[in-house]
Amino acid sequence: MTHTEVEAGFHGVVSLLDGPLLLRGVGPDGDASLRQHRRLWNEPSRKTVPQLIEMSWKIGLTGRGGAEFPFARKLQAAVESGKKRELVVNCSEGEPASAKDSSLMLSAPHLVLDGAQLLADALDLHHVHVAVPGERPSVVAAIRAAIGERDRGRKAVEYEMHTTSGGFVGGQSAAVLEMISGRDNLPVTSRTPSAYSGLRGRPTLLSNAETLAHLAAVSDLGPERYARWGTSADPGTRLLSISADGPGGLVLEAPHGVPLAEMLEFCGYDPARPLLVGGYHGTWLSAQQVTSCTLSPADLARFGARLGAGVLLPMLPGDCPLSYTASIVDYLAGQRAKRCGPCTNGLPALADACTRLPRVRSHREAASLAERIEQLTGLVTGRGACAHPDGTARLVNSMLETFSPEIGNHVDGFCTYE
Repeated sequence: MTHTEVEAGFHGVVSLLDGPLLLRGVGPDGDASLRQHRRLWNEPSRKTVPQLIEMSWKIGLTGRGGAEFPFARKLQAAVESGKKRELVVNCSEGEPASAKDSSLMLSAPHLVLDGAQLLADALDLHHVHVAVPGERPSVVAAIRAAIGERDRGRKAVEYEMHTTSGGFVGGQSAAVLEMISGRDNLPVTSRTPSAYSGLRGRPTLLSNAETLAHLAAVSDLGPERYARWGTSADPGTRLLSISADGPGGLVLEAPHGVPLAEMLEFCGYDPARPLLVGGYHGTWLSAQQVTSCTLSPADLARFGARLGAGVLLPMLPGDCPLSYTASIVDYLAGQRAKRCGPCTNGLPALADACTRLPRVRSHREAASLAERIEQLTGLVTGRGACAHPDGTARLVNSMLETFSPEIGNHVDGFCTYE
């Protein structure tokens, strides 16, 4: 297995390992050209919408931007109205802990654009919007270069790039649609899914970069060859960002079904420590849960967790889970769109309470503060203009559930994990 250094992280360089499907052929030479791409992948052959839907169902393709919604169902919804449609490729990746989409666009951008081409041909579209991360200039440049290599013939797809303003919520689907529409790159309350009514009120298929890369891969290989990786229940692979919000982070492609502990150990992390799954809006797994879980949506669901955008944050030696979670919540409170009460008032209050929790010095104070945190998470959940308050509350509730005994240890003046 080879690896290369890429400027894909929110804070700079991450290590990118080659993989079996989407990252095959990735090497230290860094050749992401269309010419090199065609040595590995064929020019996409035109598929109908029913064919794409059938392939997507066969491999269980879900959105890889965080929501994990079945792609086939989203595509079906976008075509049911019969109206003119819009197509958006979302490469924006606003979370600091995620670098997998940026790594993909730096190493294999044409696989993503092949997926977009398949959809554009099937939907009879000649214009595709591409949302790119404003805070990752190397990624923006790579996408621009890849688009420049694509066919410019009379029937070619035209790609229009839109650069986000940066920040955690800037890559959220509604925020991306707002930006493309010429408004502030911030989320808004939307009661109707974009697949029914999105950009300009049209049915809009907004898909994550990795999702489209998988669509291109299964279209080229066929469902049977694609399913050589993964399991019968979960064919294929996932791109994962591991500790990518700081130095030493990496991105790799792992088959579904691999034991989490085995994968973490391979990457140089201690599998006998807690793991935050799903990123800054994710769920904590205890060390015992990590050692008994595989890279499988169904397996993770046993512990109330999901992969989301494929972010894994192993707790490093010396880290305190209470302090680490508090630092994330403090960051998230600063990333609010300030368009609703739960974000404007609730998240700063929640961050303050979480920051105080590791410093409690009496059991009475600890119980009172834990009760206050539970009250705040209840107040912000389900009341925001977007899912940002809900995700933050999920992280905090997971901390309380997983590390409840640790609060008492802090009262007694020590931390089990430091």
